[in-house]
Amino acid sequence: MIVSLIYRRAISRFITNVSTIPKPQINITKLTRVRQLCSASFELNTDKDVVRFSFTNNNNNNNKAQEEKNSYGSSSSKRKVKMSRKAKVNELRLYRLKAKKKMNSPNPEVRIRYKLDKAKRKEEWLVEKLRKFEVPKGPVEAYDPEILTEEEMHYFKRTGEKKKNYVPVGRRGVFGGVVLNMHLHWKKHETVKVTCKPCKPGQIHEYADELARLSKGIVIDIKPDNTILFYRGKNYVQPKVMSPLDTLTKARALEKFRYEQSLEHTSQFIEKLEKELEDYQKHVAEYKKGKDAPPRDSIVHTQ
Repeated sequence: MIVSLIYRRAISRFITNVSTIPKPQINITKLTRVRQLCSASFELNTDKDVVRFSFTNNNNNNNKAQEEKNSYGSSSSKRKVKMSRKAKVNELRLYRLKAKKKMNSPNPEVRIRYKLDKAKRKEEWLVEKLRKFEVPKGPVEAYDPEILTEEEMHYFKRTGEKKKNYVPVGRRGVFGGVVLNMHLHWKKHETVKVTCKPCKPGQIHEYADELARLSKGIVIDIKPDNTILFYRGKNYVQPKVMSPLDTLTKARALEKFRYEQSLEHTSQFIEKLEKELEDYQKHVAEYKKGKDAPPRDSIVHTQ
């Protein structure tokens, strides 16, 4: 009993002490001011492919939103609308159906014109691809071209024909590796033969001029079997960079050859289609002319 009385008195004293503690006065105006001052929002800017984080007021955000709404009409034309995967598939399907309809058309002119348009588009695409392989020519280095007498030309021609060292120029044409091989042959031989196979008519002279410019060699003779004989020169010094910088690599030269070959076949196919279209139009004109002409039985011969 005594313990319980002591416990109750202690609790009552604690309650009275707590009730006598002064309560803090809260100023509502201060809270509202602080709330207005701290009304910031988180913003993420992605201008010029750079991500920036910033805290801005609501008023600034509202002004920016209004400006964006006003300028939406001008910027919407510049934005690219991203197509969904389903839309792309539907577009390709529609394109295939149109192409199939033209290919299976009963009118031969429609079929020929479709093939002709497709071939011309491919020709434009190949021309754009070949422009990437155009290497800008570097500045021409000053060097003294050696003048050989007729006796020296005859001597180097005879000695060069007897030797077996040669450099092949194949379907890739003239690229850095051909010039490099010429310089490696000139390390031990004065002359070198360059064989061009396959070679179009008249292309051998283009190869001779190009190799003479790149290697600084002298053309001794051009044979009918597409073989060029080069002389290195009396004062020949092997350059530090034997493969010129303004030439294609082996892989790039092969890629260029494939595009050129495709362009040649495409141009021939376009000529064939144009001829077919012209013949068909002539045939239709003759048929209409014969149809409009009166029959022979209806013509009355008057004497």
